Amino acid sequence: MPQTNKSRNAPTSDSWGSSVQGGASAKDTEPVSRRETAGEEGGGEGEDNVGDSEIIKSPSDPKQYRYIELDNGLRALLISDYSGPAEGEDSDEDDEGEEEEEEDESGEETEEDDEDRGSDDDEDYDHDGKNKKGNAEKQSAAALCVGVGSFSDPSDLPGLAHFLEHMVFLGSEKYPSENGFDSFLKKHGGSNNATTDCERTIFQFDVQRKSFKEALDRWAQFFICPLMIRDAIDREVEAVDSEYQLAKPSDSSRKEMLFGSLAKPGHPMGNFCWGNAQTLKQEPKKKKINVYKRLRAFWKKHYSAHYMTLAVQSKEKLDTLEEWVREIFSKVPNNGLPKPDFSDMPDPFETPAFNKLYRVVPVRKVHALNITWALPPQEKHYRVKPLHYISWLIGHEGTGSILSVLRKKCWALTLFGGNSESGFDQNTTYSIFSISITLTDEGFQNFYEVTHLVFQYLKMLQTLGPQQRIYEEIQRIEANEFHYQEQVDPIEYVDDICENMQRFPKEDFLTGDQLMFEFSPEVISAALSLLTPEKANLMLLSPEHEGQCPLREKWFDTQYSVEDIQQEWMERWTGSLELNSDLHLPAENKFIATDFTLKPSDCPDTEFPVRIADSDRGCLWYKKDNKFKIPKGKLVVLFDLLVNILGHNLAEPAYEAEVAQLGYKLAAGEHGLAIKVKGFNHKLPLLFHLIIDHLADFSASPNVFIVYPFVSFCFSLLPSESLPSLDVRLLILEHSRWSMVEKYQALTAGLTIDKLMEFCRSFRTELYTEGLVQGNFSSAESVQFLQYVTDKLQFSKLPAEVPVIFRVVELPLKHHIFIFSVLPLISAAFFHVSLCRYHVYPTCRNTSGVLGFSVTVATQATKFNTELVELKIEEFLASFGETLNALTEEAFNTQVTALVKLKECEDTHLGEEVHRNWAEVVTQQYVFDRLYREIEALKQMTRAELVSWFQEHRGQNCRKLSVHVKEGEKGDITGSTYGEVSKLTFLPTSPKMAGAVAIMDIPAFTKDLPLFPYHKILE
Repeated sequence: MPQTNKSRNAPTSDSWGSSVQGGASAKDTEPVSRRETAGEEGGGEGEDNVGDSEIIKSPSDPKQYRYIELDNGLRALLISDYSGPAEGEDSDEDDEGEEEEEEDESGEETEEDDEDRGSDDDEDYDHDGKNKKGNAEKQSAAALCVGVGSFSDPSDLPGLAHFLEHMVFLGSEKYPSENGFDSFLKKHGGSNNATTDCERTIFQFDVQRKSFKEALDRWAQFFICPLMIRDAIDREVEAVDSEYQLAKPSDSSRKEMLFGSLAKPGHPMGNFCWGNAQTLKQEPKKKKINVYKRLRAFWKKHYSAHYMTLAVQSKEKLDTLEEWVREIFSKVPNNGLPKPDFSDMPDPFETPAFNKLYRVVPVRKVHALNITWALPPQEKHYRVKPLHYISWLIGHEGTGSILSVLRKKCWALTLFGGNSESGFDQNTTYSIFSISITLTDEGFQNFYEVTHLVFQYLKMLQTLGPQQRIYEEIQRIEANEFHYQEQVDPIEYVDDICENMQRFPKEDFLTGDQLMFEFSPEVISAALSLLTPEKANLMLLSPEHEGQCPLREKWFDTQYSVEDIQQEWMERWTGSLELNSDLHLPAENKFIATDFTLKPSDCPDTEFPVRIADSDRGCLWYKKDNKFKIPKGKLVVLFDLLVNILGHNLAEPAYEAEVAQLGYKLAAGEHGLAIKVKGFNHKLPLLFHLIIDHLADFSASPNVFIVYPFVSFCFSLLPSESLPSLDVRLLILEHSRWSMVEKYQALTAGLTIDKLMEFCRSFRTELYTEGLVQGNFSSAESVQFLQYVTDKLQFSKLPAEVPVIFRVVELPLKHHIFIFSVLPLISAAFFHVSLCRYHVYPTCRNTSGVLGFSVTVATQATKFNTELVELKIEEFLASFGETLNALTEEAFNTQVTALVKLKECEDTHLGEEVHRNWAEVVTQQYVFDRLYREIEALKQMTRAELVSWFQEHRGQNCRKLSVHVKEGEKGDITGSTYGEVSKLTFLPTSPKMAGAVAIMDIPAFTKDLPLFPYHKILE
């Protein structure tokens, strides 16, 4: 897959599907012209809200844009969502004084979304009706990019730029409360964040529209007159150090630091950009460095208005936004100093140490091969995007591609190629081009052969030269996506745009990172010619390197060794490298949409899905989209089956559909398989038929059967940091659930290809299909999806109704606790996340229809044990009970109003509506107006009911389950790298938990517990 950093395409809440970049117009596809400017299609805004005529935007974008430059040099892009006068809004009567301090700023908890879990049982998720916070146009947002980053760190204070990013938020002269801004945002449904990159630092926030101006003023003070409270330095150093500790077990961060260490001495790429307690506290103390004084000096020198870019988005008119921005941000100081410039430090990796083979011990138990080149900066070629063209071909997964050949040999699982456009990958001193391949055990043993195949493909590209047909095909694909792009969350959008303002000229603020403007074979050939074996760095990651790597990277303690690339191979690659007949360019893509006509309705419009087909073998729900009016569609069909290798079989034939902006997902759950497709409706049936055809004609070759089900299962667990506690909690609560370990054991207990094929033949005999079609389809077209399934699979009806949810056990009274440790495979991924101090979140649980409430804390294991964390949670809940009792009616009503407004936010794009409707179908509840019912219930709730509910569930009738996850000791690694799945080691409770009943045997604990009946929440 081509590597990309873009976030504005297909921004669905169920973010499966294509991840390729947005594109530009080809000769026969014009997504926008300079006459279709930002100010001409007002969408009802009127002549008094006219945007800037030079800024190019998508014809599907209803927003208006205006670019202004303030007297102090700050540049701003104003983005108006105005579509007419808003309905009567409540005046903001909130107290502007000191507000209650809140330590953590966590968003809505969605750790167990069914998409991420690969399950459609919908057993357990945070159900706020929207599934994420502030996800609609009614939120207002702003982002500011400062043209300075970690490259500007002084040599004696590594991490100072990152540290400053933290410190500026600690109050201002105008609003001195240390946590005042965070408290204000939380009170008004908002959130904020900041990131430090190599040459840029970005701050962003969002908030409810009615509070936007005040929030903007509070936020701007951090760039005008921040307090940077001296007494907070030690605490914020701890915060920076926690982020560093969080990054340490991340293989991507470890690779970056190791890679940066290969740069020439004195180049900022070799800096320690994170900062930690050692560099910001301990070492400065020894050297008598006044960190606070240096922090102030860094802010004064680098946080200057003339290299700041600001993007603001709200439903105000442009004139109003301009008035606010000029009034508030004109006070940002301009020091007149030149912007930091590192363009005079090119070729940082032209060193003897670069063109070597580095063997690395990773944290995760995977084999991976990274082949990397450091090229001259490529951003100046943004209109051509040569690296994107090359990555499109390198990362292709269709017939004739590198990955296709490697998969046939069972040597690789995935391949990504390109440049992520992050500061590490692209800055003013170099641009990275990297190919990352996840290898099987056999692929690891043959990594030189794998590398050889990559160089053969590159040699083919260099020999054939840039192909205009392929370039224009990419243009058409991405032009389609840009032309019909859906709207995204304002906070994500302004974050993207304010950075683009640092990179591109005014007319390309919205398109510079999205479109491929012009085919230039000279520019592409120049980049291709640099991708040679002599200039490549090879990095081979494998846990089998343990004990063989004597070197340690300074900051992340990464174990590695370095050696020359074998001369025999280098001579083969640099000599007359023979081409491989199995490798060839992709054929013309038949999945590219060309018909974007909006279909007329062939049945009465409805607000919610209606059932248009129903039989004993299946039913179909349908809703025509007449709101977003984008020529796209989504289809979801639920089967009572479990398939293992179908995804592998589809990877190659369906790849062209993915790059043509069609997406699909196969999500195998405990009660069936969901097949989901999305994208431009013109070619969506073609993709759907392809999937059903492969399901009907399912087969598995012996090699694929041996390697892929096993490896893919283990590999899929690696990034799932929430799996240990989630898996065990549901194993206790849900009757007849299989754990990951049990599935793994079944997978390795003599499963044969004959047994698999027999199962596949048997499951197709009796099925029930249920689907949802929503988007630019007529009802007649929609019925054809269900008809194709029933005709192709030729199944009979189920003999009895099959439940789509689990039954849930009723926990006994008292406090029950389950403590366990996990071994290598999952522990690394889980404790990767556990190090971050910000992961503290309360959430509502919906476990197969049985509601609950939980508090989850992921803490730094080296600082706090789980028993202490539980005691702190109890302390908090006790104090919260007192706070709740003291809550005034006015304060209660304020909280209810904020939650109601959050639920009333309009959907930003079709995917949000589909996601909500599908949750009703997959659980067979069909309460499509659930969101409205929740809003009405909220409006009727009283303070007394809330207090009573809390006291009832904290009293003698409390049924409480605690799950503690601890990191186990690593054992010896033997056999296949993918051959171990975490084993649960049950641990006894500590004396601190004397009042809790320990669970030491889950089956013994649950076997006699009563079960709730199958429960659906219909009212």
